[in-house]
Amino acid sequence: MNANVGSVDRAVRNVEGLVLLSLIFLLNGSGRWFGLIGLVPLLSASFRFCPLNTVLSINNCPAEQKRP
Repeated sequence: MNANVGSVDRAVRNVEGLVLLSLIFLLNGSGRWFGLIGLVPLLSASFRFCPLNTVLSINNCPAEQKRP
């Protein structure tokens, strides 16, 4: 599993994940559980790997781009 999430992308994913997770505390009713979707960007940021980036051939990690 090669890293394909760069530092800027990682920061954006962390903020996005935290905002989505905050929906659990801000919304009422059953709609609040959509906030659990925030775990996906948080996990991809922590592992520095996004399966969707692999499918779309996107690599935002500069260390991986230097290799031939």
